[in-house]
Amino acid sequence: MRIGQLGGSRNVHMVTQARRPMSEDIAYRQRRYLWMMGFRAVCFGITILLFLNHFGWVAAIPAVFAIFIPYVAVVFANGGREPDNVRGFMEYRPNLPERRPVTPGQDGSQNGHHGPGDQSAQG
Repeated sequence: MRIGQLGGSRNVHMVTQARRPMSEDIAYRQRRYLWMMGFRAVCFGITILLFLNHFGWVAAIPAVFAIFIPYVAVVFANGGREPDNVRGFMEYRPNLPERRPVTPGQDGSQNGHHGPGDQSAQG
């Protein structure tokens, strides 16, 4: 009877790295869109006030914002889900000490000879 894998390499993802729910993402994009459209309405109102008070070219500054903000707002609203974590899922890696590589001659034998069963030494 096999209960689990001994040494199998399974990727384990941390719960804190999960994406936020779709409903939260949609609500965030809707709020951002409404804020941008509110700013557009304010820019449009300022444009009208400046134009009616004969401020000339100064009225063009908020008018440019009022013209281009809808495009930016729609692109942001339809751009898809916002990345919460730019690195993606983080694998769980236990904090184990590093293994030192064993080179021939460091394991107690001399001249790289590993023992009587070593085929390279019997040549």
